[in-house]
Amino acid sequence: MTAFTEVAPGVHRFADTCNVYVVMPGPGGVPEAGGAIAIDFGSGDVLDHLGELGLTTLDAVLMTHHHRDQGQGLPRAVAAGIPIFVPPVEQDLFARVDEMWSARALYNDYNLRQDRFSLLDPVPVAGTVPEYRTARFGGVDVKTVPTPGHTMGSVTYLVEAGDARVAFTGDLIYAPGKVWSLAATQWSYTENEGPAMTVLSCLLLQEEEPTVLLPSHGEPMPDAVDALEQLATRMSGYVDSRRTHPWDLRDWLERPFVRLTDHLLLNRTANSCVYVLLSDSGAALFIDYGYDMSTGWPAGTDRAARRPWLASLPALKRDFGVTSVEVVLGTHYHDDHIAGLNLLRDVEGTAVWLPENVAPIMADPMRTDLPCQWFEPIPADRVLGLGETVRWQEYEITTHELPGHTLYAAAFEFEVDGVRVLATGDQQTAEGQLGVQREILNYQYRNRFRRDDFIQSAALYRRVAPGLMITGHWQGREVDEDYLQLLTEQGDELAAIHDGLLPDDGMQPPADGNLVLVEPFYQRVPAGAPLEYEVVVVNAYDDAREVVAWLVTPEGWSDPSPESVVAGAGETVRLRFAVRAGEAPRKRQRLAADVTVGAVRYGQAGDAVADVVTALDTGGTLG
Repeated sequence: MTAFTEVAPGVHRFADTCNVYVVMPGPGGVPEAGGAIAIDFGSGDVLDHLGELGLTTLDAVLMTHHHRDQGQGLPRAVAAGIPIFVPPVEQDLFARVDEMWSARALYNDYNLRQDRFSLLDPVPVAGTVPEYRTARFGGVDVKTVPTPGHTMGSVTYLVEAGDARVAFTGDLIYAPGKVWSLAATQWSYTENEGPAMTVLSCLLLQEEEPTVLLPSHGEPMPDAVDALEQLATRMSGYVDSRRTHPWDLRDWLERPFVRLTDHLLLNRTANSCVYVLLSDSGAALFIDYGYDMSTGWPAGTDRAARRPWLASLPALKRDFGVTSVEVVLGTHYHDDHIAGLNLLRDVEGTAVWLPENVAPIMADPMRTDLPCQWFEPIPADRVLGLGETVRWQEYEITTHELPGHTLYAAAFEFEVDGVRVLATGDQQTAEGQLGVQREILNYQYRNRFRRDDFIQSAALYRRVAPGLMITGHWQGREVDEDYLQLLTEQGDELAAIHDGLLPDDGMQPPADGNLVLVEPFYQRVPAGAPLEYEVVVVNAYDDAREVVAWLVTPEGWSDPSPESVVAGAGETVRLRFAVRAGEAPRKRQRLAADVTVGAVRYGQAGDAVADVVTALDTGGTLG
């Protein structure tokens, strides 16, 4: 008696802590040179029964999501030399799950995500699966489709097996109209992002036209499209039961875009606004692209709580004649505006154009201590000079420096359908509140705010004189003289408030409080590696002074000599240090810069952190 059940040609189910599916690559499921892959892995006991299928090993394991019932036996795969491939969004919950365990909030915990249902210890992964694309694993062609719902990063794998188009759905669906767990879909306190994502995933998966669904728990579903339809319908009712107003998710998926002008669209489903400039050639240009088709903010800010995907693109191509997303512009570096840029480039071939003050931050995101940065570098395919005008298709686009919300931001000026438009990102709300004629100027000090930033931006608006300002999270606004005057007055008022509150007795500290910075702020380095640091110091005084800096290093690191330089009044200087990391791997090693400016000791006013790891553990994502 065999431990396997053949559920599709060449697809064999092994019942374990979850359904483990062994997929044969040969015609009719006859293994080629003894090879095969597994979808999910359970306890790993499947390895003890491979001989029943004429196999000696597996060529790869593909995981649908990170939960422990799917992969508690993965150490057995590692020991057997079987490569493991995981969903991109959840890679840290496999390769670096120990960091989740060490940092996970336990007291007064409002995070309802089931990330504690992860592996107890990390396992090395061979790579991540390429979403929206087909890749070959062990002779099997596998297409990966994002299907968030059970978890934020869940994926479904599509494989042609004989005449069947098989969808390995993980825990997206248990049976027609049913899920394995509702609790798993609640990702933040009082909210229901997961159920809404489940509806969208079911509707999108229907478009892939699977003929049979193979779930992680439950039986095969031969009427795949109907099973997904039943779940989408029932789960939509569940979503509406927890909202004050019904949420038409089908309409979201069918009509995500609204016209601002004939050739300028707004994606109404994105977490931050995505604007689409249409060319008569069929090409499209995006302004920002963060979290498309977002149903809310899951608890936490780790990678597994943030899902970039391309859910609105089918409707864009179908309804507006778009043949290619040719270019995407980024107004600033915050993840809700740029998280999907690498995915757009990988899947659609989209060129990423970034302003010259934003591109370095996104190319090396953890060099500078800034909030809301994406986990990986996003290199620019083209760097746009501030003040430069470039041509894209029939449009001319000018990039302007736009300090305020963050020092590293830009506005884009262009004319479309006879309207001069200025895209301003998150600079201000661009909409009154309860009839009050006042804007909320959107600044955070850690974004590197300076006291006169909004004076500069108000002057820019007057020079450009747009007819329409489009923003990052709020309604666009028609611009008139009264609005320009309002922003001018508020910029002046904000600067005066800071002048009144901050010292002015021979020194003028920066509004963001950053007298001293250490760069790179974060590094993940092998033990014993040589490193270079820069200490960035502001001489906040109104006369020239000598700046002396000591780099305070962790125990076991080299101890560099102090460096000094003379800084002019108000000048920012950089002092460079060469150090060597300690030989013992340790997480979150702390460094500080102890600085004296003239006769005034700032003390250890700047800091940085580093993870010292073994040479084999230097890959992966940012900390």
